[in-house]
Amino acid sequence: MSPTIGSISSSAKLKRFLYRLMRYPPQAAYALGLGPVLGRLLLLLTTTGRKSGRRRVTPLQYEELDGKIYVTAAWGLQADWVRNIRANPCVEVRVGGRRFQGCASVITDPERIADMLELRLKRHPRMIAAILRSEGLPAKPGRADLTAYAAKLAMVEITPETALNGRDYSHSSGL
Repeated sequence: MSPTIGSISSSAKLKRFLYRLMRYPPQAAYALGLGPVLGRLLLLLTTTGRKSGRRRVTPLQYEELDGKIYVTAAWGLQADWVRNIRANPCVEVRVGGRRFQGCASVITDPERIADMLELRLKRHPRMIAAILRSEGLPAKPGRADLTAYAAKLAMVEITPETALNGRDYSHSSGL
């Protein structure tokens, strides 16, 4: 009997366990005041659990563009934090020394996601190229490669509350 019949494969379970284990060091670093250093690469996204209603904190790589924050989900629409956003789009973001509330929307358009992957490759060539190679893409992926890969992903666009109601949360240290 195959290990994938009727359940998640054991390698997928291990991958998910390791991913969950990796969430705690960034949270601890932010708690110790290292947000300004860590914030160049990672943010902490707080969502509301769709079933439990509890606050869920997830460290994620991000890009900031035109006043909005973009994060991609390697697990696509199945990522727990994406599923939480679909149930409740109100989020809290902690990036560097900033903390603010925002409204998140899920994007599944492969062309828009491929645009963001191209931007990420320009801004962080070694790190993003390594991630893409680990997913089976060539060292220098073309647009067709990125678009095909993007079809498996989901992306979230976070609009800070500043843009929603005119109040500036983008530089506040607390809520």
